[in-house]
Amino acid sequence: MEFIDQSLDDYCGAHTTAESALLAKLNRDTHVNILQPRMLSGHFQGRLLSLLSKMIRPERILEIGTYTGYSALCMAEGLTETGKIITLDINAQLEDFVRSYISESEYASKVDYRICNAMEEIPQLNEQFDLVFIDADKMNYINYYNLVFDQVKPGGYIFSDNVLWSGKVVQTEGKIDKDTQLLKEFNQLIQNDPRVENILLPIRDGIMIARKR
Repeated sequence: MEFIDQSLDDYCGAHTTAESALLAKLNRDTHVNILQPRMLSGHFQGRLLSLLSKMIRPERILEIGTYTGYSALCMAEGLTETGKIITLDINAQLEDFVRSYISESEYASKVDYRICNAMEEIPQLNEQFDLVFIDADKMNYINYYNLVFDQVKPGGYIFSDNVLWSGKVVQTEGKIDKDTQLLKEFNQLIQNDPRVENILLPIRDGIMIARKR
């Protein structure tokens, strides 16, 4: 996921608002105790998600893929006074860890954390969303996008993480793995979708931002 020189990346981080004490603790705890800590949004991307959420001021957010809860807590910072974020994850082994951090947060009452199969849960949600963040299994990115699209308000946003897949999406030699191929198809799907306007940001592992017209 290193797309720019490390010294420049460090400079960007040094000139970005610091994460809260709770988020810093969650960041450290994830890296020390949880497998695949690179899945964490982290300081820089977390501040981006927070600022974007504050610009949008969503009443309802849907997150598909909670991991340890870092990104959910960042996006919760921009919710309206009566706002709510529903965050879905299938990994029950992390539930106690995640709930402990949610409960410590000032946004605890606004976070609806559910252990479930997102493909089954989303059709049951009687909600319209201002913001959707897709950050779960890559094999289902296209399915998630199609499933949530009608539940996104006009003018609402769909963010999708890891769409550069460590740069593999521009790989021209060797065998392309299935996840890479599906992400390439996902990126092209959004690029060709006349219902949205979009931009792909080369931040960390790539974030696709699509705004529903």
